Amino acid sequence: ELEQGSLRDIYLKKIFVDSTGRKLVPLNLPPGNPLRLAFSLALFHATGEELQDYWDQRYFHGVLPPYVLASQAAVVRFVARTPGAIGYVLPCHLGSEVNAVFRLPVPEAARASLDGLCPPAQKTSADVP
Repeated sequence: ELEQGSLRDIYLKKIFVDSTGRKLVPLNLPPGNPLRLAFSLALFHATGEELQDYWDQRYFHGVLPPYVLASQAAVVRFVARTPGAIGYVLPCHLGSEVNAVFRLPVPEAARASLDGLCPPAQKTSADVP
């Protein structure tokens, strides 16, 4: 299990390895993806555009932003096959091949944009496998 502060530090690449020394590989969805926006708002209280300044500064120190994958299904596949990989998906995209290590509540302002990404019976909170 992770704490929200640790998750934030992993995604900001302030934490590079876990307690066992395994390299951590944070994953993002593409810019403009509604779940990426919801994740950024929930975890960083900022939009992707606001985080761009942070990454521009980190780039000059040799630190690249998280890898970007095209879909939630791609995130699940990558996490299932890559030790140390961590990504975010809606609960309806979780399968038995990955474990949720943190449940991040989706801000009210971002909920409407997630409609249609899961069947109507599913709740919209971002699980981090």
